[in-house]
Amino acid sequence: MNFKQYGRPAVIAIAAALALSSCAANEGAAPDKAASDLSGTINAGGASSQQAAQEAWTAAFQTTNPDVTINYDPSGSGAGREAFISGGSDFAGSDSFLKDEELAGEFATCAPDAKAVDLPVYISPIAVIFNVEGVTDLNLDAATLAKIFKGDITTWNDPAIAALNKDAKLPSTPITAVHRSDDSGTTKNFADYLGQNAPDVWTEKAEDPFPYKTGEGAQGTSGVVDAVTNGVGTIGYADASRAGDLGVAKIKVGDKFVGYTADAAAAVVNDSPLVEGRDASDLAIALDRKTTDATHYPLVLVSYAIVCTEYADADKAALVKEYVGYMAGAEGQAEAAKSAGAAPLSTELQDKVAAVLKTVK
Repeated sequence: MNFKQYGRPAVIAIAAALALSSCAANEGAAPDKAASDLSGTINAGGASSQQAAQEAWTAAFQTTNPDVTINYDPSGSGAGREAFISGGSDFAGSDSFLKDEELAGEFATCAPDAKAVDLPVYISPIAVIFNVEGVTDLNLDAATLAKIFKGDITTWNDPAIAALNKDAKLPSTPITAVHRSDDSGTTKNFADYLGQNAPDVWTEKAEDPFPYKTGEGAQGTSGVVDAVTNGVGTIGYADASRAGDLGVAKIKVGDKFVGYTADAAAAVVNDSPLVEGRDASDLAIALDRKTTDATHYPLVLVSYAIVCTEYADADKAALVKEYVGYMAGAEGQAEAAKSAGAAPLSTELQDKVAAVLKTVK
């Protein structure tokens, strides 16, 4: 199914400090007089790419639902899925949709024989961030980027980089390529982009673990950003919401070098089909990263809320449905765009998520 046809579109232990910080973030916020009567606690975790959006979503949702506490641990996509599968969280945030072998297994959070589905809630470009003295602008194509992170290109004045940056004064500084040390959906999306566009260089299958024993590993999005910021001659990849004041490379799309924008990231998602062979309620997207359309930015991630089709605890189901529905709805998407620079889900995709949530019990 192509969105274009329908319109544009292991267990996480939730630390006491996290729970306290979530509550504290909402102390002093005047509850809406029309607030709902929802009550209870949602424990979730996973994708660190969602962190900025989750902080905004949590604050807004708890303000209008003052008897609800939401704890989200940005522990990484792999850890988030493991916790959800093992029964340690109520939903998972993940930049990777569930693998076939995960779908075929059991989900302790869910009712017996119930399964889990992937619901898109967050679209964001992945920024190629760098910190190189004297370099403010940087162009990279997929093959050169792949060689940098694979360890085949080791200095900033390498001829391959120089050929793409004819006006730049590139130093002979050694390259330190920083990758995620934890299981990361951002890594999987980054690797998928390189594998689709430079298959002769990036020969490993896209998975959550970084596949090569090269460069420097760092824990979580924050770890990568800190390592690039505090290093010399560093380059890394991170959710664009966390790029800050670091240099951000342009990537080659067709015959042009393109910087990220929310609209350009959303365009790739809107033009991509759903993953084939899955239940109709699973909205995992098979991203097409080989576009030559310079209005598109193919180095993009779709982050999911992974939820049960039926929960073992009906009270948890009600809370998760409301919160994930808020995240994926117009209000939540506007909040993510404002707070994290995310690309809003298309109205059609929002409606698809809402329709699936109606069936969750």
